[in-house]
Amino acid sequence: MILHCVFLRLKTAVTSDEKQALFDAIVALKQVIPGILDIKYGPNVSPEGLHGGFVDGFAVTFESVEARDAYLVHPEHVAVGERIVSSTDGGLAGILVFDLNV
Repeated sequence: MILHCVFLRLKTAVTSDEKQALFDAIVALKQVIPGILDIKYGPNVSPEGLHGGFVDGFAVTFESVEARDAYLVHPEHVAVGERIVSSTDGGLAGILVFDLNV
């Protein structure tokens, strides 16, 4: 399995409703892209203060590397990805991706 962690530094202008709509769109990917086992999202709740400005994020659990790779190029993911990039401070610089074998 792959745990695909995505940390976001959203623009300050993004409202809570817009943020929720973005996360809803991410969660909806589970219904259209095979191989997604679970999706969790939310704010960083670590008390350490080491977030580097990445205070929101989500994690997608995939059944395999192949499922993750298919997700990356899937048109629905690409569309949601464009929404994410346009919502972050600095575009791609406002996104941190970290994948783990689990």
